[in-house]
Amino acid sequence: MSSLAQKIQQLQAAFESDFKSSFDFSSRQALHKKYVKGILKELYAEIKIIKDPEEKRQAGLLINQFKNYLETHFSSSNIESAEQSPPPAVFFDPSVYKTQFTRGRSHPLVQFALSVEEIFINMGFSLVEGPEIEHEENNFEKLNIPLHHPARDMQDTFYIHGENKLLRSHTSNVQIRTMQKQPPPLKIISLGNVYRVDDIDAQHTPMFYQCEGLVVDKGITFSDLKGVLIEFITLLFGKETQLRFRPSYYPYTEPSAAVDMSCPVCKTQGCRTCKNAGWITILGSGMVHPNVFSGVGYNPKNYTGFAFGLGINRLAMIYYDMTEIRGFYENDVSLWTK
Repeated sequence: MSSLAQKIQQLQAAFESDFKSSFDFSSRQALHKKYVKGILKELYAEIKIIKDPEEKRQAGLLINQFKNYLETHFSSSNIESAEQSPPPAVFFDPSVYKTQFTRGRSHPLVQFALSVEEIFINMGFSLVEGPEIEHEENNFEKLNIPLHHPARDMQDTFYIHGENKLLRSHTSNVQIRTMQKQPPPLKIISLGNVYRVDDIDAQHTPMFYQCEGLVVDKGITFSDLKGVLIEFITLLFGKETQLRFRPSYYPYTEPSAAVDMSCPVCKTQGCRTCKNAGWITILGSGMVHPNVFSGVGYNPKNYTGFAFGLGINRLAMIYYDMTEIRGFYENDVSLWTK
């Protein structure tokens, strides 16, 4: 026991010398690590080899006294005094400051939608907005969509229970509202959320972004429609992009055309992106049906017009070279750098 007591006295003397020579916080942290986490731990380990209970009790008492002695010197007041130094001119906390910052960015869909919007505005279009909860009449009847049309089924449209309202299935409702308020000529685009009853998969979501355009005036022809869409796509994807117009059917336009663009990956040669077709369907278009004009009070004998609609999400997938539409709603921030 006398040997342990002597050893602790020597350690205490050494500690006092070391403690007096430490003036800053870092040196006292090192001292704390040496004595409390190192030497003190070794002393407690020596107790395990003492077999006599009374001797073991006395050894534990000496070591605890030495521990209390160390803790007194390493109390918060002593550490604070070690930290006391002339304050810097400007407060600097290295624990919270970061030298490399990652700048925040708008969502890729928002960036792409703004690019689409800018192109059409530069072509003379005006941006108009409308409600996402719409009367059934503005979403269907006014657009020459009859009661028996499949789009009006509960399986395709989100109806609001107990009301003659629904979540709009396209932004064409904005065109109807605008024509009811304004006389021709019109040159407008509308961008916004639309809703359809779709299961979430690689190509579909129940909510997506849509852009629709409408031009109404005297003497508007299909050639005007083609000129606008060709200019739009070439500005967005490059002059090497080709377009083709295929006859199609939409209730609110006649004649109608589906528009395909050449695959930006394979250049019409066929690949996985275009499903080996060489072309990708990107929008629907056509000349406004006379019944639509009559429904909003326009005289179809005096005015003609064209309309088109495209899904922002689908077009953005091509633009960003994405295979799944779900990628826009996941937390992969690498997409933000594209």
